[in-house]
Amino acid sequence: MTNDIQYGIGELAKEFDVTTRSIRFYEEQGLLNPSRNGQTRIYTKKDRVRLKLIMRGKRLGFSLAETKTLFELYDSHQNSAAQLQAMLKMTEEKRSVLNQQLEDIHLLMNELDDVEQRCREDLADLS
Repeated sequence: MTNDIQYGIGELAKEFDVTTRSIRFYEEQGLLNPSRNGQTRIYTKKDRVRLKLIMRGKRLGFSLAETKTLFELYDSHQNSAAQLQAMLKMTEEKRSVLNQQLEDIHLLMNELDDVEQRCREDLADLS
């Protein structure tokens, strides 16, 4: 054992407001790699940071596979141009998808406005 700060699965689950099952799933997906003391999982500061990044990635709409790719790039080339270029590409793609969704929402809102206006006009004609 090292002198590094260690966390239990329950501590991390509570801190990040996720279930222990989710944390175990991230482990199964190769995103976290806790050590074990018997059946007890022991998470390090690195695991905590990774869990924080997983949660941030989810909030930004990144898939777990995309997050895993970034972790693999970081593990093999810390602070490398390859990692930064991959992150830039992913953010550009995500931004493009979100812009398209935003455009779709605006179109739908306009259609709803039109339907609402026609309904009000038809109601007024019935009066």
